Amino acid sequence: MRSKRIIALIISVMLIISMTACDFGTGKGSVYWLNFKPELDATLRSLADKYKEEKGVPVKIETPASGEYLHSLREQMKSEDPPSLFVINNQDAADEWKESAFDLTGTAIYDELNTSSYNFKTEENKLVAIPYCLECFGIAVNPDLLARMGYKVDDIKNFDSLKKVVETIHQNASWLGFDAFCSPDLDSGSSWRLTGHLANLEYYYEEQDSGSWKESPASITGAYLPNYKNLYDLCINNAVSAPETLAEGGHNPTEEFTSGKAAFFLTGSWDYATLSEKIPNVTMIPYYCGVKGEEKAGLNSGSENYWAVNAAVSEADQKATLDFMKWLVTDEAASKAMVDQIGNMPYKNAAKSENGFLAKQNEYISNGNYRMDWLMLHQPNPATYRSELVNALSAYNADRTDANWDKVKEAFVGNWAKLYAEANNKVTIPTEGKMK
Repeated sequence: MRSKRIIALIISVMLIISMTACDFGTGKGSVYWLNFKPELDATLRSLADKYKEEKGVPVKIETPASGEYLHSLREQMKSEDPPSLFVINNQDAADEWKESAFDLTGTAIYDELNTSSYNFKTEENKLVAIPYCLECFGIAVNPDLLARMGYKVDDIKNFDSLKKVVETIHQNASWLGFDAFCSPDLDSGSSWRLTGHLANLEYYYEEQDSGSWKESPASITGAYLPNYKNLYDLCINNAVSAPETLAEGGHNPTEEFTSGKAAFFLTGSWDYATLSEKIPNVTMIPYYCGVKGEEKAGLNSGSENYWAVNAAVSEADQKATLDFMKWLVTDEAASKAMVDQIGNMPYKNAAKSENGFLAKQNEYISNGNYRMDWLMLHQPNPATYRSELVNALSAYNADRTDANWDKVKEAFVGNWAKLYAEANNKVTIPTEGKMK
């Protein structure tokens, strides 16, 4: 009798195990995405539910707090339940995780890409990561305000022509009722425009002289810092707010632009929906800064969001993850939800972006203009680097002397080498989910 009970118990346990296996997809595997973009979290959770309902495959989404992604990734990759899908943001990160990443060469998701120019590979030609989000940034322009001074956007072709338009508007701001630039604040909510994005022009042109930055260089020369200064000075000296007030911040550049208080705004494609709602014909021009040949410049475009598949998870989970990635870029409703949130996905069958700034960048490229890569992703210890640059720029804003600009140069150039050495070339992730 006892033996019969034991046999019955064993059969019951086997049935439970069998039913549990069926419940988790009958061997189909599962997906666990450690997401980098906080603003994408709600969309991904909704899509995960939709995918489970349609395909029967469970998808787990986890989004670390802002600034905690790298720490979370390192901890999760050592856990018993590591992510099957994770995000890296530059070549340094690709090199750090190259042993952990599945080679995406020849996969179905790879075949969906419409460009290979953003992919991250190792020296051994292993395809470590592919982009899922492309963005761009430059100088947003309100054509209607320019027209009130008799100018057209096409009149601006380089730094000299930009300077002429900007200074003319600023000189007449009192009777026009608007100024040239939105307030380029240096507080934590806006300083990234100047210490990250604007700084990128110096890095880009320096890279063009020295060769491609496959990894963070140990030092920079600052050869194009005078060009950075050209555009920086133009922004702070011809803005809605006086230079001396920018360190404290508290202004609202987005509102200044959408309400018609300024004609120019340092921003990017993530702001297009907000800006175009109030200014339907809003457009964007490159960072003109006085570099020879800049008439053929395009916008700063790139990504800090690259998919990598964990090579250590089961084959079933790898396949489930690759299938989920392909679904995100080919399913009409899923890809539209993604594109509506992040702007553009570089895949042949993804929903088409309606982002006008991204369309403008495509127009520049079609006309033979060069694309300015996102090299600010190479900044060593970006939080510290940018913080010290903010301090130097704030002092310069308060007293615009050559001596204070020398301090900016030290923060911009000298601190790069110092922080690189301290970090020993360890990869860092930007402090915000969206590149700022």
